[in-house]
Amino acid sequence: MTQRKGEKPTISIQEHMAIDVCPGPIQPIKQISDYFPRYPRGLPPALPHVGPLRSALSTSSASASTTAAAESDRPNEDNPDRALAGASASLQATKKDEEPDVEGYDSDDSTTLGTLEFSLLYDQENNALHCTINKAKGLKPMDHNGLSDPYVKLHLLPGASKANKLRTKTLHNTLNPVWNETLTYYGITDEDMVRKTLRISVCDEDKFRHNEFIGETRIPLKKLKPNQTKNFNNCLEKQLPVKTEDKSLEERGRIMISLKYNTQKSCLVVGIIRCAHLAAMDANGFSDPYVKTYLKPDENKKSKHKTAVKKKTLNPEFNEEFCYDIKYADLTKKTLEVTVWDYDIGKSNDFIGGVSLGINANGERLKHWFDCLKNKDKKIERWHTLTNELPGSLND
Repeated sequence: MTQRKGEKPTISIQEHMAIDVCPGPIQPIKQISDYFPRYPRGLPPALPHVGPLRSALSTSSASASTTAAAESDRPNEDNPDRALAGASASLQATKKDEEPDVEGYDSDDSTTLGTLEFSLLYDQENNALHCTINKAKGLKPMDHNGLSDPYVKLHLLPGASKANKLRTKTLHNTLNPVWNETLTYYGITDEDMVRKTLRISVCDEDKFRHNEFIGETRIPLKKLKPNQTKNFNNCLEKQLPVKTEDKSLEERGRIMISLKYNTQKSCLVVGIIRCAHLAAMDANGFSDPYVKTYLKPDENKKSKHKTAVKKKTLNPEFNEEFCYDIKYADLTKKTLEVTVWDYDIGKSNDFIGGVSLGINANGERLKHWFDCLKNKDKKIERWHTLTNELPGSLND
């Protein structure tokens, strides 16, 4: 075909179709969500998924000429931005009618982190929370080999600290670990079940670097019914911020104390039974704990009692009792201060945590004291939370 100088070349429809099917720039690889879109609960599942639109090039020559004529007033390719804007507008209109259920919404970010199967059981009689970590699926790869070395750790919020952290064993080179491991918190009270939230985190263990966070899920304990196992299969989420609290509320463990007023001997019998999840004060990750008790005010400074030292443990059992000679009527004016210490040789002992029971206390501590006053000659046992706030102005 001859072409005059300065004249634009004319291209037939057949040549135009041949040009369109020739390899062009490399297009971005589609995401998995392009093939399996997810919508919040309540949105119509039949809503079409809009992606970049392309003209079908495998039609017959007759349909091709019809398409070419229809597209003579606009560019050869559809405008994907215009199509996406229309779909976005319809989505916004639907969202205004009904808000999505947060618990039923699986975002792409969540599904790429993986899912975790676990169960929770609150043993009300024994004040224990049993957390069974079953397995995880589709965890995000964190290592260069495309795998991870995952483990699970638990915290109780608020008041999270190393003292109330539990963790599973580490499973190596897997994205679908199966633990079937039960972790137990002791000393959990009904008050804890109302105000506490269990934070479950999945992490990747690294030998030569800091361990990496994969994802987490949080369960308010008030969702659990006493003595009933509840199963969960949750998508992991990105790390959520933890509210900063007064350091005086930092938990340092739990202690089980028994109180009994003996009417025959006219004395208060204080029992130090055991501690659980104490804070580690030594470099080896343990403590050498012992307990001291005071009945304040103490004019004669003779109310101090001390248990034996238990070596290298965070869950010591003492089973020791101390008697305070006191009239029943005077108990309303007294405060029992209980402190836990870490024994050190050659230097001052470290304070682990403390708790005060008495008429000026509140919550479970006040209730325990009142139950002792109302039930003479009856031993009342209760778990209490230790905080790093030193009761009164005690010194070791």
